[in-house]
Amino acid sequence: MEIQILTLLTPLFYTEADSDPFCYREGDGEKLYCFMLNESESSGFEPDKEALLDRLIFSASAVTRAQGGTVKALPEGSYLFAQKREILSREEIIDMAVEIQAEGLWRRLKPGNTLYLRYLFEDSRSVTQLYRPI
Repeated sequence: MEIQILTLLTPLFYTEADSDPFCYREGDGEKLYCFMLNESESSGFEPDKEALLDRLIFSASAVTRAQGGTVKALPEGSYLFAQKREILSREEIIDMAVEIQAEGLWRRLKPGNTLYLRYLFEDSRSVTQLYRPI
């Protein structure tokens, strides 16, 4: 897995939609989840994997700008970013989040206290993406 610094120049728009972030299935459409990270676990090289995700802030589905009721769910800005071209389990997502955190710390960056999980379908494959603000 390659971890990159991604600068998102425009926000991605979503509308709130209640769904479980760890029960995504192909065909569910593009989804975005935002988690608050545990403050004591989100700044070290070896966080407690069970405690890293503190709480789910929101869950959302992609929309076009023309639709009403949209929220700016993934704001413009710089992120530590990684993706895998498959749907990952909860454990695999947390492992990926830990790798992103360690990479950011190795680069002497200060990762933010939120984590975005995004699912989408691209090039005929399901994709799992993680974004960590820096």
